[in-house]
This record gives sequence, C-alpha cells and structure tokens, in this order.
Amino acid sequence: MSKNRFQSYALKPDILDIIHKLKFKEPTPIQQRVIPAALRGESLIGQSHTGSGKTHSYLIPIFNDLESSKEEIQYVITTPTRELAVQIYDEVRKMIQLADKENEWRAKLVIGGTDKQKIAEKLKRPPQMIVGTPGRILDLVKDEAMDVFTARALVMDEADLMIDLDLIQEVDQILLRMKPDIQLMVFSATIPEKLKPFLKKYMENPSYISIDDQGPAPEKLEHRLIPLRHRRVSDLIEEISGLINPYLALIFVNKKDHADELAEQLMEQGLETGVIHGGLSPRERKRILKELKNLRYQYIVATDLAARGIDIPGVSHVINAEMPKDPEFYIHRAGRTARAGLEGTTISFYTDEDIPVIQKLEKSGITFTNIDIKDGEWVQAKAWNQRNTRQKKENELDEKAWNMVKKPKKVKPGYKKKMKRQAENIKKKLKHNKNRRKK
Repeated sequence: MSKNRFQSYALKPDILDIIHKLKFKEPTPIQQRVIPAALRGESLIGQSHTGSGKTHSYLIPIFNDLESSKEEIQYVITTPTRELAVQIYDEVRKMIQLADKENEWRAKLVIGGTDKQKIAEKLKRPPQMIVGTPGRILDLVKDEAMDVFTARALVMDEADLMIDLDLIQEVDQILLRMKPDIQLMVFSATIPEKLKPFLKKYMENPSYISIDDQGPAPEKLEHRLIPLRHRRVSDLIEEISGLINPYLALIFVNKKDHADELAEQLMEQGLETGVIHGGLSPRERKRILKELKNLRYQYIVATDLAARGIDIPGVSHVINAEMPKDPEFYIHRAGRTARAGLEGTTISFYTDEDIPVIQKLEKSGITFTNIDIKDGEWVQAKAWNQRNTRQKKENELDEKAWNMVKKPKKVKPGYKKKMKRQAENIKKKLKHNKNRRKK
C-alpha cells in the first residue's frame, strides 16, 4: 500500500487495510482534524456539511480503539432520523465485512419502527457498538435491555437537526446514564443557539473543529435564478425538465403539504416523482428510499428537515420551488449537488418576497445567473435587483394614481370597479407624461 497521510495517525494494521479497501487515498479536511483528536480521547465539536467525509472521521478511530474481547457496549452513535441511522449502520457493517471480523466486531441497529422485543432479545449478548435514534435507545436503556454506562464515547451526528426535531432531551437522558467523563463527539452543520447550553453542560474545553466547506466548490456549482411571476410552479418545472433532463433533481419546498401537492401535480404531468417529508409513515419512507435506490424517480420533492437526515446520492440538480427564509438552508440545499468533484446546478424560483434572502446570499459570495424560459429555450433575464427596482417604481405609480382617484361620497354598487378603472387611467397618463419628459 502506497504511503498516505492515514498512516501517520498510528492506526492499527486492520484499520489501514479497511481504509485501503474503501479506496480512500487521502483523508478529507474534517478527517485530518477529527481522527487525531478522537484517537487522543478528546471530546470535540465538528462542524462541516454533509458529504465531507464526516462519518468515517469518527468511525475510523472508533474501530481502531474497539476491544473485541470485551462483550459490552463501548460506543453509541445517535442520529436524528432512522434513515441516517440505517446509512451509518450500513457503513459500519461494510467496515466489519472488509476487515473479515464478523465474529469479533459486533454492532446493532436500534431505531423506532422496529420490534422492540426482538431488539431487546438480540441485545442480551451486548454488541460493542450501537447505532440508533435517541428515542429508541433511551426506551431500551430504561427497560434495562442495554447498559450504556460501559460506553467510552457517544457520537451525536446532525446535532442541529436533533434540536429542530426536539430530540435533544432524549440525548440528555442517555448521557445522564453514562460515565461523567465520557468522550462526546458532536457533529453539526451549524451550531444553533439552542444547542449551546447542552454543549456547555456536557463538554469542558472541547476541541472545536470547523471546516470552511459550506458547500461544493464554486466552479463546480452553478446558481440560477428564475422569476416565478404568475406561473404555476409545476408548469415551470415541466418546462425546464426538457432542458435540464436531470439524472436526479431534488426539489425543495418549505412545508410538507406543499410537498404533497407539488409531487401530485408533477406526477399528473407525467414526471416520475417521489416525495419525502416528516409526515410520511416509516413504511412509506422505506418504500420511497428503496425506489430511489432503484432509480425509479427522476424528481424528489422534499422539505428541508426530511432531506437533511437522508443521504441522497446522484443529485444532479437542486430546484428551489420555494426559496428558504433562512440563507443557511439555501447552503444546505445547494450542497446536495456537485458532490465528489461532479458538477451540479441549483435552480431557484423567486418572487419579490425572496429578495432579502437573495441579497444576503450574494453578500456571502454566491453569484447568481439570471435566466428565464421563452419558447422552450433558456433566455437571459433581467437581474433580480433590476426587476426589484422596476417593481418598486410600479408600486409607487400605483400609490400615486390611487391617491388621485376621486372618492365617492355615497357608496354605490360597482364603485370598486369604477375606482380601479379610474386608477388605471390615471396611471397610464402619469406614465405617458413621464415618458414625454424623458424625451
């Protein structure tokens, strides 16, 4: 095996062999910082986006320090969603198989939506590693089906999403049943204010590792803006579908009922579309994810929180059917494409209400291409700030015209229509006079 930086971390031969079989050439920036700190037993906060190599940054040191001779829980990995837990567990199983250690290294998946009694039965012989969701882990600990006091470390993956989904109390209860000096590794795309009291409670001088990789490389990702005007979102997506022909397009909306409605409209228009949001039953979510892996869908409509907890590979396009209210969510959404060195495109439909978010994103360094569709072709569109200026002028004219309309002393039937006609006529005259003055 050729010399690489992984060998400088004093990892055991078994672990270096797994890394070689995983075809990891060099550690990613987050791995370069987390692996040595984790091996030193430090509690740490790792901040980086999805797809940065974060999962293996903690799995590699965990497997390196795992004692196969001890039949007790040594490591607990918690995630906010079942899907994410399954994905991490799949990586754990893969590493065990690559090491050919199925009889020595044991891990168990502990999530809701599965038979609790069956899991409890399997836990009678304790595994060294638990991967699961906080609620189900806490249930089994309370039932004395497993003992987490023996654990050396707890990993919290996607901690900010745990805050959003109100799961932090369960993690708190799990930690109260662990050793006071447990190694705590917290990974989060952002560090929201609500998370800080929790971190302060359990972490004394943790290593803070922030990787400035808030998304794909700029040259690999194009950001396009399309004015929505009075068009229906599903019609606009249908129009652009022929132009972009995505391998997989992830379409974001802000509410789950909007997701259902848009997915239904797109299916009626003949587009292979799936939907992912927090309102789906475990069975429905499992079916959608299985069909997604089998490449059934070309379009997935999702809400931010549901998509955050799921790794969706092969996303060629991100479409913001509704712009997020928070610029941070835009970064998360855009980061779903242009992964692993591939190119990607983010297309955002916008209205005047979205201008403040667009302004903040441009200030943060994102460059938007302003485009539209005409006769089935891409065309250059006026920049969002030019459109905004024109709209502002239109609004000013409207206000001036309405102020000049004679208000009726007595209200008669049809008076509103009459006033509207008067306002439109006055507006036309004002525009005409303004244009004459320009000449």
